[in-house]
Amino acid sequence: MKYSSIILTVKRRLNAVCFFLLLGMAATTAPAQQTRGVTPEDYFAFEFLSDAHISPDGKLVAYVVTKADRAQNRRNSAIWMVAADGSRAPWQFTASPQSATSPRWSPDGRSLAFLSSRPAAEAGAQEQPRPQVYALSLEGGEAQRVTNLKNGVSVFQWSPDGSRLVVVSRVGPGDSRPENKDRSDVRHYKDTRYKFNDTGWFDDRRTHLWVVDVKSGAAKQITEGADWNDSDPRWSPDGTRIAFVSNRTGKEFEDNRNTDVWVISAEGGALTKISDHDESDNSPRWSPDGKTIAFMGEVHNRDHPKIWLAPATGGAASVPAANGLDLIPSGLRWSEDGRALFFEAGVKGEYHLFRADLASKAVAQVTTGARAVRAADSNGRAMVYTVNDFKRLDDLYIADLDGKNERQLTRLNQALWKQLQLADVERFTYKSADNWDVDGFIVKPVGWREGKKYPLILNVHGGPAGMYGVDWFHEFQVYAAKGYGVLYTNPRGSTGYGQKFERGIFGEWGGKDYQDVMNGVDAALKRYAWIDADKLGVTGGSYGGFMTNWIVGHTDRFKAAVTLRSVVNFVSDEGTRDGAYGHKDDFGGDLFEKFDLYWDRSPLKYAKNVKTPTLILHSDNDFRVPLEQGEQWFRALKHYGVTTEIVMFPRENHNLTRTGEPKHLVESLNWQLYWFARFIDGNAEAVPPDMK
Repeated sequence: MKYSSIILTVKRRLNAVCFFLLLGMAATTAPAQQTRGVTPEDYFAFEFLSDAHISPDGKLVAYVVTKADRAQNRRNSAIWMVAADGSRAPWQFTASPQSATSPRWSPDGRSLAFLSSRPAAEAGAQEQPRPQVYALSLEGGEAQRVTNLKNGVSVFQWSPDGSRLVVVSRVGPGDSRPENKDRSDVRHYKDTRYKFNDTGWFDDRRTHLWVVDVKSGAAKQITEGADWNDSDPRWSPDGTRIAFVSNRTGKEFEDNRNTDVWVISAEGGALTKISDHDESDNSPRWSPDGKTIAFMGEVHNRDHPKIWLAPATGGAASVPAANGLDLIPSGLRWSEDGRALFFEAGVKGEYHLFRADLASKAVAQVTTGARAVRAADSNGRAMVYTVNDFKRLDDLYIADLDGKNERQLTRLNQALWKQLQLADVERFTYKSADNWDVDGFIVKPVGWREGKKYPLILNVHGGPAGMYGVDWFHEFQVYAAKGYGVLYTNPRGSTGYGQKFERGIFGEWGGKDYQDVMNGVDAALKRYAWIDADKLGVTGGSYGGFMTNWIVGHTDRFKAAVTLRSVVNFVSDEGTRDGAYGHKDDFGGDLFEKFDLYWDRSPLKYAKNVKTPTLILHSDNDFRVPLEQGEQWFRALKHYGVTTEIVMFPRENHNLTRTGEPKHLVESLNWQLYWFARFIDGNAEAVPPDMK
């Protein structure tokens, strides 16, 4: 072979080697290059995990997975199973066009009951299917319908021996009236409360308790009454009695909050009152020996609830189960030995599990970490719970009762996470009004680079009795993906920081809470040099919408505002919302006692000061903050020449951005991005979602 030919051959081989090396490098780096930020439309791909329950023998965990069906614009839920020891991959347990929810193990662990709205078996059934209890054997076969109540079932629990269920269903005079096309369809009320945001307009039905025989389906109603609702039934360990919650004052629909814990025989009959406070008592839980009932209750209005213990026979004062508890407990349950109570609570931007030792009355935190731990269930030897954090939706975990030996059982959304570039969150603390410490959280834009300036979106949470923190927030990831930093804070009024901090909102709507939020903006600007102070946006929903409106009426620092389901006029809101005169505990009196104060704290009074372009998002069926609030704000801003638009979402209520129709939930995010693109980014070509 000639020398030139040898050189040519070597070059060809070197080129081939380089090609394959580059190809290998490309394959290795491809995932990083292909990742992208989160979009509103990713909601359609999310899998949501909830309501996990461990089997009596501790070998299996049943849980619910919910997905959005984009084509049908609805959510579908199915029950899944996973082996508690991780020996088997999760599998779907229910398969039906209709959703299945609320999985509950039979005491012997051989079957699983659940709720589903499946069509009646009889041909020609015309009524809309209602949720009924079905039971499915772990050995296979078809699910068997257990209940046949006219208005369906909302809650149920197995009796200790597995032969019966106690269920909650609705009943009223209207059920016995014959169908008549000429029958009046007007709404007629005599009480102050006649609507509720989540359920709409009230009818004449009330929730009561039934005991149902599992084999025959025979149902016996054991509570009744037209002036109250009964809820949260719990069997005694021996199966002879049932504890439940009810406001038996006869004034439930006059905004009286005095619910109590009661006990009734499983056969029906006389009631025994267990709780002894004039405010809300709820969440009854029997001790393992059946002698004591633990419950949560408030001594004074707007107190944080405490955990109480009372004898199951009634007739004696309740006593605190824990000393110094300054959290808001939920998910109450006993330890198997009856020596402790477990509960969940939000604390300083996180959610965790806690244990109250009954002998010492001391409370200890069981789980830790920058995350949200919720919905725990236990078989007495191990516990399962959901966990999410700022970069992940809920997955299922299992651990010992002391939180040790924690293991992850599911990995939902794993394929999606590999495609996404997710932003991180950083916590910082700053001083605000009264020299109080306030937590702030900052999110850097996706693709952040040193030395570059970025716009910032301030987001204010609802409530104000709510809490932002380190758990998952879809909208914050969406903002970050579009190149915005995100600032959110927990100003006074927030939960998770004790009762004094939460009640610091008293008399301060638009006062020190405003200082808390704006001091957070100033602290962030001082701390993070990459924030462009000339490109700030503000948004929030409910109380966060109120604060958004208040902010733009008191400063022109923000280039764009998006206000969702927001209060603007306390005077009209008090008479039209579902909870009549619900702000008296924040303003020191009702509207008629403090009229001038209600108007002074209404953003509408300051509409003449607004210069910030403002987008108003509101829902047609919002009974918490009625649509007229959004309409008043829109027309007032138009009156004063402010650039403003209003978007009304049909069929939606106050919970649009959490439980609204999937397409509306996604569109609400796109409306926010459209407005920020126009007035923060200066994109005059931005297209509103309804024009795409």
